Amino acid sequence: MMTQRLLPVLLILPILAFADGAADNKPESVRRIPPAGVPVPDDIRAALTKETQRLGEAIGQANLQGSLKADVIIFHKAVDWALRFDEFFNASQFAVADELLKEGFARLESAKAGKSPWREARGLVVQGYWSKIDGSVQPYGLVIPEAGRSAGALHVWFHGRGEVLSELDFLAQRLHSKGEFAPDDATVLHTYGRYCNGQRFAGETDFWEALADCQKEMGSTPNRALVVRGFSLGGAACWHIGTHHASKWAIVNPGAGFSETEQFLNFFQGETLQPHWFERKLWNLYDSTTYAANLSNTRTLAYSGETDRQKQAADVMQAAMQKEQVPLTYLIGPKTAHSYEPAAKAEIGRLISEWQKQPKPAEPESLKFVTYTLKYDSADWVRVLGLEQHWEEARVETTRQADGSYVVTTKNITELQLTMPFAKNGITLDGQKLPDATTAVIKKNGQWAPSSNLQQILRKKKHDLQGPIDDAFMEAFLFVRPTGKFASDKVAAWTKSEMERAESQWRRQFRGVAPIKDDSAVTEDDMKSKNLILWGDPSSNSLIARFLPDLPLQWTAQDLKLGATNVSSSNHVPILIYPTPNHENKYVVLNSGFTFREYDQLNNARQTPKLPDWAIIDLDTPPTTREPGKIVVADFFDEFWKVKPVVTPP
Repeated sequence: MMTQRLLPVLLILPILAFADGAADNKPESVRRIPPAGVPVPDDIRAALTKETQRLGEAIGQANLQGSLKADVIIFHKAVDWALRFDEFFNASQFAVADELLKEGFARLESAKAGKSPWREARGLVVQGYWSKIDGSVQPYGLVIPEAGRSAGALHVWFHGRGEVLSELDFLAQRLHSKGEFAPDDATVLHTYGRYCNGQRFAGETDFWEALADCQKEMGSTPNRALVVRGFSLGGAACWHIGTHHASKWAIVNPGAGFSETEQFLNFFQGETLQPHWFERKLWNLYDSTTYAANLSNTRTLAYSGETDRQKQAADVMQAAMQKEQVPLTYLIGPKTAHSYEPAAKAEIGRLISEWQKQPKPAEPESLKFVTYTLKYDSADWVRVLGLEQHWEEARVETTRQADGSYVVTTKNITELQLTMPFAKNGITLDGQKLPDATTAVIKKNGQWAPSSNLQQILRKKKHDLQGPIDDAFMEAFLFVRPTGKFASDKVAAWTKSEMERAESQWRRQFRGVAPIKDDSAVTEDDMKSKNLILWGDPSSNSLIARFLPDLPLQWTAQDLKLGATNVSSSNHVPILIYPTPNHENKYVVLNSGFTFREYDQLNNARQTPKLPDWAIIDLDTPPTTREPGKIVVADFFDEFWKVKPVVTPP
């Protein structure tokens, strides 16, 4: 049942002729992202370096803490990184750097007196927070109406792709531009999202942390409408955050972007895809089309320009939502390419202003929730605690009956938490009457039974402990460097190269410094509080040797065995993610950073996990811009972190 609001549609241009370019489909020749900066004249570099050092020293001497320090140091980091890492992208940014340093010094003077007037200001404000992932400072921007940040709705705006969107560029934008929409009846949060990743991976964590930080200043307003919005890459981010967390938002308002992987890359990029079977499975982590049913729990207002190639995103979502009988309001700007048509933009503003005033019902008539992973485990009063099988569709549907009771049906779910005190006349779950409207239940022999200790089960896949490898980099992590002698020179050379690459790419793509310790320096507190990324082999890394008896593989100086695969350890390494032994709420990862590589940075739709829970890599094939070597075999662990008897077939 679709609701469409269509401005006149006249012409759809052919698409493949206007793709980003065939050069971006060549893994053997990948351009650098971010690109190299422009030369900085010696006198300008010297002056900026001197002032940057002076600001850094002054911040250190001031002994600031928490938000006060973050709000000041964002300016230092922006200029310092531009200088250190060749990230001035045009000559006009030299003056921008000077402006940011002056703002940093001005804030420092206020902060030393314990004051932060910018957190009480109206209009354009930039702030910072300390990331739990890597301890880095990250910026965000606000547009605060005259009524103040405690009044009205809160809109989140996700920015478009900008390959030169350094911290310096982001802060300059947020200090001088209100952005595409700046309504009088809402505060607008502009997330940096750790550069350009569509709020995926660490970018998603950034969103939640920036949202929480700005909400601290907004006061307690339980019924405040939350609206997620964005355009282009920001539209893709909006589809992702909107579908995966739909019940949190009053309105989801994407424009352009992409909403899934395969059709978009075929259509927009002109790319012939040949994914591994597990890579295709992992598209179900982020593809919004497979989560379209969740939008029944909010209101969705999509926009596309009539001649925009990225109109494809909303078109495929329209089809997916129609299949699920979920309503969509879809505005199309006539004769418009990749921008907002003025009349459509005005109508978007009017509708959002009207809709955000409408409270969500306390007792909805129905709820749909679809997921493929316990990473995304809940909606409103439903939380999924266990799956029969990850990366297959799991579904919960609830419907209110005429007598006020609720009927709940499930698919691919073994454990479930329902919190439905409003179900005064009871709940029927898959044909069974439940004794309690707020209960946790577990499926045994096809029947649901109460369970009070579900989360105590060890080595069971659960929320934030379900893989794949990339999940370890969405929470606090620590690279653990080997200090011993390797059993194989080939493994030693590969490990050194891959660890250096992972460290460099973390800074470039996720805008932080990867924390690193030698294996001999890792503490029990590190093991308890961080995901450990262990590099090396049992001979070189003492923690690999320590954990090896509890890991699902055998690894000696001669042989490497994982499941049914047995290979020589002189030219093979395992890559895997697993619950940290004796610290079951954290991960241990062997020999991997985040798994998408340089080729995937050229188009954000490619930025999906490239490895499952484990893999064995043949080092006789050198790493490429797509893979760390030849993938001999790879698979997911089962729901209890055990190796499957037979590798999952394609």
